[in-house]
Amino acid sequence: MTINGWLQILVFLALIFAVTKPLGIFMARVFNREKTFMDPALRPIERVLYRVTAVDENHEMRWTEYAISMLLFSVVSMLVLYLIQRVQGFLPFNPQKFGAVSPAHLAFNTAASFATNTNWQAYAGESTMSYFTQMAGLAYHNFVSAAVGIALAIAFIRGVARRQMDTIGNFWVDMVRAFLWVLLPFCIVGSLLLVSQGVVQNLRPYDHAMLIEPQQVQTTGADGKSVATTVTEQVIAQGPVASQEIIKEWGTNGGGFFNANSAHPFENPTPLSNLIELFCIFAIGSGLTYTLGRMTGSQRHGWSVWAAMAILFLAGITVTYWAEAGGNPLLRGVDQRATATQSGGNMEGKEVRFGIANSALFATATTDASCGAINGWHDSFTPLGGMVPLVNIMLSEIIFGGVGSGMYGMMIYIVLAVFIAGLMVGRTPEYLGKKIEAYDVKMAMLVVLVFPLVILAFAAISSVKDFGVSSIANPGPHGLSEILYAFTSGAGNNGSAFGGLTVNTPWYDITMGVTMLAGRFLMIIPMLAIAGNLARKKYVPPSLGTFPVTTPLFTVLLIGVIVIVGALTFFPALSLGPVLEHLMVNAGKTF
Repeated sequence: MTINGWLQILVFLALIFAVTKPLGIFMARVFNREKTFMDPALRPIERVLYRVTAVDENHEMRWTEYAISMLLFSVVSMLVLYLIQRVQGFLPFNPQKFGAVSPAHLAFNTAASFATNTNWQAYAGESTMSYFTQMAGLAYHNFVSAAVGIALAIAFIRGVARRQMDTIGNFWVDMVRAFLWVLLPFCIVGSLLLVSQGVVQNLRPYDHAMLIEPQQVQTTGADGKSVATTVTEQVIAQGPVASQEIIKEWGTNGGGFFNANSAHPFENPTPLSNLIELFCIFAIGSGLTYTLGRMTGSQRHGWSVWAAMAILFLAGITVTYWAEAGGNPLLRGVDQRATATQSGGNMEGKEVRFGIANSALFATATTDASCGAINGWHDSFTPLGGMVPLVNIMLSEIIFGGVGSGMYGMMIYIVLAVFIAGLMVGRTPEYLGKKIEAYDVKMAMLVVLVFPLVILAFAAISSVKDFGVSSIANPGPHGLSEILYAFTSGAGNNGSAFGGLTVNTPWYDITMGVTMLAGRFLMIIPMLAIAGNLARKKYVPPSLGTFPVTTPLFTVLLIGVIVIVGALTFFPALSLGPVLEHLMVNAGKTF
């Protein structure tokens, strides 16, 4: 580890801290229907959308109606994306003449992935998806799935803030305002910034460059045997990259235009573009903590939540940076000292233009949030360095988190923390003047239990059955980590992958699709139920027995609940995967 590396990490956190208040105030004004500087341009567009879709913007919804509207919208959007993939060969903006996305289970997996804001990719984007599919299918879902997440977070915050009301807002209004005010304008500016750094944005066909010297490559023939092929040209993929790149980060989606994702020089060419993308991953999630405090009338509570997120982030980046900067223990005796451009350590799977500090920072940030974008290959991290991204997702990605999903996920843990605090003092727990009762805790526990159930059940089956283990490239504990990471990423709606696991098979495409749908919607329904229940409750003035949720003690308790719940649930699986691999590697054993 170097001082320069730590300075870069701390500058990044300082930027996130600086944007929290202004962005949080802006979002509070947007969703409270207060006037903003964007209203003259966006309000007429909003009215037209409501008129065309017959939405009454003044209609308020109960939590059940809110949930049904969200589910119907998501289902229809998913079906449309599936259809686009299957008929893309007949659609415009397809200069490479790509045919239908096949097999059908891959199209299903991709449709489920983008509809749930997961953006898991079991395919190579530049050789599978036409420009039309990338823009009208994938980029569209990057916007609307992120807008849905923000709307749900705002609905939960309203549930806490309102008193004796049966409604928590209007889903269609919240989603439209998230799209028009929070996502679209910032992405227009951000995409231009990325273009200025060299990110590609065009509709040209791929270029073909002749190689100076032909190369021999090994490919697998139809009979499964290795075949030597002579390659005389290189295909240079390009397209509308910048417009998709910015929303994949700002909306914490993660789906790359290219298979190499943000490690590709056309997606992330410079250290400045890398910083812009990192900033976008955390910005909205951080701003929502301030929105929480402003809308509930307890700004100190919002900062307490922000502090818990920041402490967990610093803990994760410290372990990852330390593990990767320490180098590979199997290479003891090999010179891993600093060079003119790098600080030594484990550079396998990392881009030289970013180095170890920024690769560790990107891996930590993208899994703290439900983003899934990568600028280095997590599969080639050290065992402990690779374990941190896995643990981040296992903690439900509430460390700043995905746009909206991180906030409502964190609020589930807040309900549990307040409940535990109430048990400690022997009083009915209260959260910002609302009593936390049995119904709220049952719904919160349902969220907490669904997540590991889906992950561990599918991971266990995949680790013992031929249709699961046949996809593993690395046997032993690392292979288990690959399987565990895949289903954790799917259930957490993250989308990043360890790599090394062949997932474009019927088993993995279907089970990962089910995992992503369950991780999104089976957790949203109980969350909305809590919001609706809280909105109906009376306000209870604080007393001497009320546990304050605005102090450092609350921040510590919240962190403790998050860590303990995650550790008790997933520690056995982690022990057989990355922890065991770390011990074996340090003992000099590998597979």
